[in-house]
Amino acid sequence: ALGLTDDQIIIKTNVPEDSACDAAMLELIEAGCQIVFGNSYGYMNYMAEMAEEYPEVIFSHCSGYMSNDVNFNNYFGRIYQARYLAGIAAGLKSLELNNYNIGYVAAYGTEYAETCSGINAFALGAQAVNPEAIVHVNVLNAWADEINEKAMAEDLIDNYNCGVIAQHCDSAQPQIAAEAKGVFGCGYNSDMNADAPKAHLTAPIWHWNVYYQLAIETAKNDPTHFMEKVGNYYGGLKEGMVAISDLSENCAPNTKEYTDAVTELIKSGEWDVFSGVKLSFDKDGKIVKTDADLKDSAGNVIVAAGGKSVEDSVIQGSMNYYVAGVQQETGAQN
Repeated sequence: ALGLTDDQIIIKTNVPEDSACDAAMLELIEAGCQIVFGNSYGYMNYMAEMAEEYPEVIFSHCSGYMSNDVNFNNYFGRIYQARYLAGIAAGLKSLELNNYNIGYVAAYGTEYAETCSGINAFALGAQAVNPEAIVHVNVLNAWADEINEKAMAEDLIDNYNCGVIAQHCDSAQPQIAAEAKGVFGCGYNSDMNADAPKAHLTAPIWHWNVYYQLAIETAKNDPTHFMEKVGNYYGGLKEGMVAISDLSENCAPNTKEYTDAVTELIKSGEWDVFSGVKLSFDKDGKIVKTDADLKDSAGNVIVAAGGKSVEDSVIQGSMNYYVAGVQQETGAQN
């Protein structure tokens, strides 16, 4: 779509979050790259320093919060919106199973706003269709740990009677564990139906190309106004940046109707996940909006009834509490 050739795209993988990041970026700059994307949170400070040193190059960092006004931005997506939709699928399945315990294998918990907001959005989605749903969270304390991803999913099933397993980790191990135990699950980052066809319901997924095309086109055509035209990017369902994968046959009836209706509501800008307006559905499957306090698990009011959704800066950077109905468990690591 961009008309680039393979030799115009230079990719460096498995770069540590230390001075090796500087070395990798310097090689890209010396190779003539006009825009450099950094795909790990720990690259942020290194990119900020490099941006000051090389103002003619655009530096674009994924998931961070630092930027400048000239040539350094951050980009991410409203994945919490897709997690809410996956929560609806999980909540409907929990009703069908008559088992209101839902498990969640998380890379981290309240330590990072990214993981925390994802857990909360998922729980709110599940509660929209099953107000009695409880989301039990096992925290890995690692972004990737396939052995313990499986072990923690098994712990949630065996010790907390979870009938649906969700996750914030890239591998399909929690879904594979769910299938082996005869329960169901929601993956993350990719459609994991092929990995666990008897268990998988859907997965929150990313369409990174939406951002990359915008960023690269701007870097090519008007680099001096990159920050004005692109800025700090935070696209969601409306922009096509996030979505859920195709619903599998394992989903409960009406899952598509419910998730489609909420998708359109979010896209319209009329409602967002962390507001003082609670969604539910009537007997005909129509959305019902009710003003209600958004509370954390300790009973504190986060957003008063009828209030607007919490600020983006909170969702991206400072959310450090679980909403009511979320319980962090002790986990069981190998």
